[in-house]
Amino acid sequence: MSAWRHYSVVGLFVAAVLALCGRVTYLSVTERDFLQHQGDMRSVRTETIPAMRGMIYDRQGEPLAVSTPVFAVWTDPSKADFTAAQLNRIGRQINVPGSTLAQRLTQARHKEFVYLKRRASWQMAQNLKQLELDHIYLQPEYRRYYPAAETTAHLVGVTNIDDQGIEGSEKAFETALHGAPGGKTVLKDRRGNTIRDLDYLGAPVYGQDLILSIDLRLQFIAYRELKSAVSSHDAKSGSVVMLDARTGEVLALVNQPSYNPNDVLRHMSGMRNRAITDIYEPGSTIKPFTALAALESGEFEMDSPIDTAPGYFKVGRKLIQDPLNRKTISLAQAIQKSSQVAIAKVALELEERAVFDVLQRAGLGDYVGTGLPGEAVGFFDDSQLRYPVVRTSLSYGYGLSLSPLQLAQAYLSLGSLGRRLPVTLQKVTVPVQGERVFAADHAAQVLAMMELVTQPEGTGPGAAVSGYRVAGKTGTARVVGPQGYDDERHVAWFAGVAPVSEPRIVMVVVINEPKAGLIGGGTVSAPVFGRVAQRSLRLLGVKPDGQNYIADGNPQQHRRVRS
Repeated sequence: MSAWRHYSVVGLFVAAVLALCGRVTYLSVTERDFLQHQGDMRSVRTETIPAMRGMIYDRQGEPLAVSTPVFAVWTDPSKADFTAAQLNRIGRQINVPGSTLAQRLTQARHKEFVYLKRRASWQMAQNLKQLELDHIYLQPEYRRYYPAAETTAHLVGVTNIDDQGIEGSEKAFETALHGAPGGKTVLKDRRGNTIRDLDYLGAPVYGQDLILSIDLRLQFIAYRELKSAVSSHDAKSGSVVMLDARTGEVLALVNQPSYNPNDVLRHMSGMRNRAITDIYEPGSTIKPFTALAALESGEFEMDSPIDTAPGYFKVGRKLIQDPLNRKTISLAQAIQKSSQVAIAKVALELEERAVFDVLQRAGLGDYVGTGLPGEAVGFFDDSQLRYPVVRTSLSYGYGLSLSPLQLAQAYLSLGSLGRRLPVTLQKVTVPVQGERVFAADHAAQVLAMMELVTQPEGTGPGAAVSGYRVAGKTGTARVVGPQGYDDERHVAWFAGVAPVSEPRIVMVVVINEPKAGLIGGGTVSAPVFGRVAQRSLRLLGVKPDGQNYIADGNPQQHRRVRS
């Protein structure tokens, strides 16, 4: 009986083994593909290899935007079943309350993917691994860091949570900076840890580096001076734009208020790039272009006399007046003293489109074309030029609107002695010829007139720079309110070129609605220009030309008197 039992058990065991072997053989032959697919679904994954975004540098090679490796923490809510204690442990490591994580998982319980944390640091990732919890996954990604923070925020811009440019140069050059991700096939364990790489599907293509035209040293100087001026004058906002007079490169562009791109959520209100998006009436900063139109007409020269007595006159029902009776002054003195009466009388003697055409050739009415998001074109219209009051208003900067960047581009045509250069945010490596829009001698004469503005007898001596000849023009424009022009709200401008003998920088300063006493372009914006230009010219190594200052602001030779 014992032998029979023994052989029965052995027989059953052998039969079971043979059946199992047969089943394995059957599955391996007939169901191989299906089983392999099921196994791969549970352990083999395709992962994206993120492409590192291109770096952004200033013209000297200083980094303005760099990418740092971080991790996205995610889970599968349909499979994860974390206890409250586990969620609290996870939350402590990633600085997210456990209750928040619980709510997030509850809302996504029917989904297969939900982020628990984006842009988690390397240390956070290591701490999560040490928890050894199932269904916690780490996905490598990159985030941007901006070393200069708010100093370069509006020019450099910022990226969103998915590392895509949404402001500034980050958006303007998104295609080049972004690159293309790669991919690989990996084998993972049940906790989501990679055991080994099985296959590379393609290497990531890193984004191209971008070299901007700005000089971080000049950017910092402009930012510091603008911030100080906006604060001290209790102004609503302000902007400074500095261009290279030889190439059209943007050397500095700053705004107040600003924001920290490393912590955007707490500084949303300062994200608007006011230098390109906000438009204002430019006021008297347009007068040098009226003088240029006068020179082009052949009827005026720098010393041509204009009778402004008794200090006011009417055009239709509009009264145009100066603060005092300047009697007879020259065209150059009209710019130096910013005489509304003189400039208006000059405009009325010119052809109907003369001033408009000069401004149009200088670039007003066109997009500057930097590529920065939100660039405004302003208002510039010729449909009403048949009316004398429109022509006179245009001659001293009313009836049109522009951005600080547009005004800087217009003054660039003077600083480049009559050439219209493209304004660019990228560093220029080849000579720029530009398009000739004004005669060089006419542009030089306008600069000579504007140089008188920064002398003690002019309206903007605060813009003077020791050792350098500076040409510029002040402007104070009233702000339009619900009831028309508001006498209590002003925009203070100063636009200028330095040095006059061989222009290197063109700069526009605008302070919007200063309220602490002073309101004029000569007292509010001109000193900002002077302080920024003084340090910038020395940093750029520009040779002083101050020994050639014009000593006499009162030309003695006169032609016939305009009355």
